[in-house]
Amino acid sequence: MSLRDTYERQAARYDADRGKSLFERAWLDRALADVPEGGAVLDLGCGAGRPIGVYLVEQGFAVTGVDFSPAMLALFSHHVPGAKAVLADMRSLDLGHGFDAIIGWGSFFHLTEAEQRVALPRIAAHLAPGGRLLLTVGPGAGEAWGTVGDERVYHASLSQPDYAALLSAAGAPVEDFVPEDPACNGHSLLLARRPVGS
Repeated sequence: MSLRDTYERQAARYDADRGKSLFERAWLDRALADVPEGGAVLDLGCGAGRPIGVYLVEQGFAVTGVDFSPAMLALFSHHVPGAKAVLADMRSLDLGHGFDAIIGWGSFFHLTEAEQRVALPRIAAHLAPGGRLLLTVGPGAGEAWGTVGDERVYHASLSQPDYAALLSAAGAPVEDFVPEDPACNGHSLLLARRPVGS
């Protein structure tokens, strides 16, 4: 049973159950702090688009939502009609242009540790100079299980030093890492940035 199949089956329930309070806002605003009006923002693993995709469009950005689940992408297109929707897998991401910010909230951590090591440089390569990458990860290296609807889904994380080394080598050093942030419902956040002029 694949993760894509799980999200295909659970898309409507996921959308209904997904919190819409925008508790993510403070971290989103940090990632978006230097994005110009109309700047390109990638919602990576965009899901159904609420609340993050909606918020990004409301801020006046040119939003692209990427997801590997057609059912989730259809919901994203419905909820965020002002955004571009692209069916793609972050493990083989190749969109052909850079973004002023990339948000991977609740998505990147579904990859195995080995997949993350391959995908992270590919994702970081889509950052424009000065662009920031925001990912939800785990508090440390390891694997865990979560749920979508009534189905189990896999989660994994590298260690903070491993993320730092990979992103530094990819030209987007880590700016901040906060494990289990109490101000963000206990999520662990990783923020990186490609230097201006790089």
